[in-house]
Amino acid sequence: MITMTEIARLTHVSQSTVSRVLNGNPKVDPETRERVLACAQEHNYQLNALAKGLQGSRTQLIGVILTDISNGFFADLAKQIELEARKKGYSMILFNSRYDQTLEREYMNVVRRYHVDGVLAVPIHENSREWAESARELDIPVVVVTRHAEGMDSVHLDHDRAGELVAGHLLERGYERFLFLGRSYDVKYIGFQRGLAKLGVDPGRSVQSIEFHDDEQLLRDLDNYFQINEPYRIGIFAYNDICAIHGLEVLRRLHIPVTQRCGIIGFDDTEMSAYMAPKLSSVAQPIQEMAAEAVSRLISRIEEPGPHPVWNRTLQPSLAIKEST
Repeated sequence: MITMTEIARLTHVSQSTVSRVLNGNPKVDPETRERVLACAQEHNYQLNALAKGLQGSRTQLIGVILTDISNGFFADLAKQIELEARKKGYSMILFNSRYDQTLEREYMNVVRRYHVDGVLAVPIHENSREWAESARELDIPVVVVTRHAEGMDSVHLDHDRAGELVAGHLLERGYERFLFLGRSYDVKYIGFQRGLAKLGVDPGRSVQSIEFHDDEQLLRDLDNYFQINEPYRIGIFAYNDICAIHGLEVLRRLHIPVTQRCGIIGFDDTEMSAYMAPKLSSVAQPIQEMAAEAVSRLISRIEEPGPHPVWNRTLQPSLAIKEST
């Protein structure tokens, strides 16, 4: 296997420069970095990351813990995180908690054993005492992604503002009663209610939420809801695109025409939303910006250790309007 000395000879730079590049030091000329990395890749150079971690050096690894990799949004987020990390000389180890707190705790222990340099995480309960203690016990930088965790570095979308944008859009399209598919304490729903109230709608009379666990329950609940609200056009806001797609299927089974009798908008603007019939309107998240901000902050904390003020970056949503509204 090729050595750092041989890479230095082949690329006409010093061995110390090669070391800085392979260890992810950002203070290297970009052209030189690309030349060194290309040479290392061509000759299959391998850093023994775990051994470096055991010696107390950086491993150039970051752990990424997501809640549901089957959700297209999180798959896209993982891809963007990997791209941003690679730009800075880091590799990624991905974990999928599946909204299971036992798995989440287990994966927090695994990243410790791998001696990763830092963690990007979408916690199941970002403001719980248990999560805060688990993150603190890692004793490495942790940045929370997509959610705002009190007292921790976070980058997330303004869900409250997203709800307000949806409220304005559905009202503008002439819908008269409003339904949220999701938990009643979801910040998106709170913003949705607030947005409608600002526009003169009484949330107590005209807005309702439905939390469901399977399509059969959703079918019963929607059937009952539409019968009670027979004279009105219904605007539906789903907490993510997957939920909205379930809603579209149930509406089809109930023979309720979308856009004529009701409109439905999701959240995340995943790729699948463009392939539905009708094409699904959704709230778009700036995934690339979110990943870049999170990775940049994490690596800054890794490479400049010490006390830092808590960093909270709030990104703004936009609406991707398609056929379903």
